[in-house]
Amino acid sequence: MGLLEKIAAKEAVYGVVGLGYVGLPLAVEMAKEDYRVIGFEVDADRAAAVNAGESYIQDISSTELAPFTSQGRIEATTDFARAAECDVIAICVPTPLNEMREPDITFIADATRAIAPHLTSETLVTLESTTYPGTTDEIIKPILEEAGHAVGADIYLAFSPERVDPGNTVHTTKNTPKVVGGHTSTCSAVAVAFYESFLDTVVSVSSTKAAELSKLLENIFRCVNIALVNELVQLCERMDINMWEVVDAAKTKPFGFMGFYPGPGLGGHCIPVDPFYLSWKAREYDFRTQFIELAGLVNGDMPYYVEQRVMEALNEQKKALNGSRILVLGVAYKANIDDMRESPAISVIDLLRERGAEVRYHDPFVGEYLQAGEAVRSVALTPEEVAAADCVLVLTAHDGVDYEMVRGNASLIFDTRNVYEGHASDTIHIL
Repeated sequence: MGLLEKIAAKEAVYGVVGLGYVGLPLAVEMAKEDYRVIGFEVDADRAAAVNAGESYIQDISSTELAPFTSQGRIEATTDFARAAECDVIAICVPTPLNEMREPDITFIADATRAIAPHLTSETLVTLESTTYPGTTDEIIKPILEEAGHAVGADIYLAFSPERVDPGNTVHTTKNTPKVVGGHTSTCSAVAVAFYESFLDTVVSVSSTKAAELSKLLENIFRCVNIALVNELVQLCERMDINMWEVVDAAKTKPFGFMGFYPGPGLGGHCIPVDPFYLSWKAREYDFRTQFIELAGLVNGDMPYYVEQRVMEALNEQKKALNGSRILVLGVAYKANIDDMRESPAISVIDLLRERGAEVRYHDPFVGEYLQAGEAVRSVALTPEEVAAADCVLVLTAHDGVDYEMVRGNASLIFDTRNVYEGHASDTIHIL
């Protein structure tokens, strides 16, 4: 029985390398359609947690995961030799930047090398990790070929970018359209059949490079537009104009405009990182991506701008930042999730501490985080804690926080998220 027939008959075994924010939800969607899934992890603790039916991903509850593990629909392992059991393997590993802000594709290469010797004929390998155009063909394909596989013949290869939005309950892994590009037309057809077997909508493009660039474009679009409003909010402060009001007014135009709002910087794995993948790759073609680089500079400067505004707000109350007690509300990179990847809140906190401020934080989703190897813990949000702060700094606007209580007890508030819309005053400053 060929791979397409196995997929149609639900007899194909699906593999997922990397059971994180992307891989675990993907595995659950596969299992929901009655496919057997083997998850591959280098972290033995994660593998053990999955096999015990315990989820460490906010978007997947243990209640949702447990039935699939108990039924044997999802099984996690650290033994990559078991790739031989899989008909399809989706690689969902991190793609960070190194210290020089250049792409680090070590995880992609290592994952491919781990599975390559064990793949059998007519296996599909797909890459979901966000990366620069050319990665699938230039990095994964040679590794598979070195292991003796004929890519496009006995091994099918494709790229399909993840589009996970942590905390989004409307647009999920299941219903967000999936872009797919294969190394060959046959690879594309097989990859489309695979994703259509458990997702609602699949969009096929002509190549792996087109699929890779499509994901970068999505995030570069957001990065550039956020940088635009972050630059304008600094001008608006000098001109005494409410930028939030301006954006809301512009949004009333029913065509040709999308609303983006300013903030303390960019967070999450994608938007602060992905644009630099294309900037790096563009240099290979003697091309400079000026919009991307400028957007990165503007967004990267926002924590410094917030620090400066907090300092000025304290000065108006005849207080110095050095020695002041700052209570930060929210350290996750966006509202109502526990994800702290690339969170601008950490950059702001570090800058304030370097200036001599005593910084405490409250976040209902993040109980603690590590700073220089030491755990920093969230404090309870009480009237006494608020009143003891020289400034309350809103960096992430989680729902469920008693902002009215904060307003009633704070001597000074600096709000980077427009929580206190319409309440700007001498004691409430809004970005």
